[in-house]
Amino acid sequence: MFVHVPCFVLLIWIMRENTYLSQVVKIDKDRVHKVISTGPYAYVRHPMYTVTIILLFAVPLALGSRLTLILSLFLTMLLIVRTYLEDHTLHTELEGYSKYAKQTVYRLIPGIW
Repeated sequence: MFVHVPCFVLLIWIMRENTYLSQVVKIDKDRVHKVISTGPYAYVRHPMYTVTIILLFAVPLALGSRLTLILSLFLTMLLIVRTYLEDHTLHTELEGYSKYAKQTVYRLIPGIW
């Protein structure tokens, strides 16, 4: 619970900053999709994935479940791959993203990656 509540607050902040969030990676040309560089996006390029990974590991710790920990590791690896692929799409299709990526160099973890 001590991890979950701050994560949910961060998720709300992330969703308020980026109204282009979607389940699929796409550029929303109808709404003139633009780069978001404010709020948590000033620190990492994919803050929602960062919070999701934290939550993925908070659940097995709260449950004391090693089996769930293995699932969390697998899902984290999938999110890392998705981050890489999404970054590639945004670099090629979203105007201004390359400049933003030079300013905000970390994808998921500030100071690491």
